[in-house]
Amino acid sequence: MTTPRTEHLVLPGVLTAEQAAATVRGILAVQREDGAIPWFRGHHLDPWDHTEAAMALDAAGEHEAAERAYLWLARHQNEDGSWYAAYADGAHDEITDRARESNFVAYIAVGVWHHYLSTGDDTFLDRMWPCVYAAVEWVLGLQQPGGQIGWRRDENGTPATDALLTGSSSIHQALRCALAIAEQREEAQPDWELAAGALRHAIRRHPERFLDKDRYSMDWYYPVLGGALTGAEAEARIAESWDRFVVPGLGVRCVVPNPWVTGGESCELALALWAVGESDRALEILKSVQHLRDADSGLYWTGYVFDDEAIWPRELTTWTAGSLLLAVAALGGHEATCAVFGGTRLPAGLDPDCC
Repeated sequence: MTTPRTEHLVLPGVLTAEQAAATVRGILAVQREDGAIPWFRGHHLDPWDHTEAAMALDAAGEHEAAERAYLWLARHQNEDGSWYAAYADGAHDEITDRARESNFVAYIAVGVWHHYLSTGDDTFLDRMWPCVYAAVEWVLGLQQPGGQIGWRRDENGTPATDALLTGSSSIHQALRCALAIAEQREEAQPDWELAAGALRHAIRRHPERFLDKDRYSMDWYYPVLGGALTGAEAEARIAESWDRFVVPGLGVRCVVPNPWVTGGESCELALALWAVGESDRALEILKSVQHLRDADSGLYWTGYVFDDEAIWPRELTTWTAGSLLLAVAALGGHEATCAVFGGTRLPAGLDPDCC
């Protein structure tokens, strides 16, 4: 196993160089030889969290391992461009959930663009383009007339017309990354531009087009994290629900009013804060979740029930560790991570804001 590059992953109060290296090794230890990255060994893989962990590996300079993760997706993509929602322990032939979720499928574009920006590998981008193209086309098959994206197709192929704000916000980021890939390859995709603009407009101006999940912190910060809200709009949204979700010294609630803070949501909020220029508050959030760190593995527990002072569930997940490493990488100035989550080198002005 290589020694991870951790210069930009050192953050006082969050990670030392040794701790950062241990966290990267923790993810690598879970990754299967075929490239799959399940939540943890014996649990399942879903395509979104698999990609999040792969992005963290790229942020640490583990480009070969990250590429193996993306090639796993390319090898096991369904003929229609999708992936299933869950694979037992990352085994491609042991499918445990045959539904297909739109934000899971779209996220490949974010990971591929992040890997390209991390490596400059044109051959990789060429190899992955058909995979990204097919995934985006499948996702846009679920776009509704109002711009929002239906959240899944059932096992029997029935499309959901209901849309989730968190999922659609993640897809917004993915569409912008897919358009950046297309531009790099000089293969314009005007239909994707229109779709991304309509989606951003729905997120910004039409909350009624999404299922009401206001109790979930992801619905609070994801329009910012996914780049649909920027500037004063983003700052106002963060300020609006800060006291509802942030538990000082412990992290971010997953759902109000439950007394449960989670590492993944906390680190994603830190990324959103960084994106709107609030690095100091992002740092405080990252410091606050270090009570979830497992010193032995370098990984992080999913959550903590603070009323009972109990770790729950008892699982150390690659995607929680991945989200932390990506947030630290952004604060540390890692170019590819900053570009993907900060919106540089991504198309802007896609929202017509006209209806």
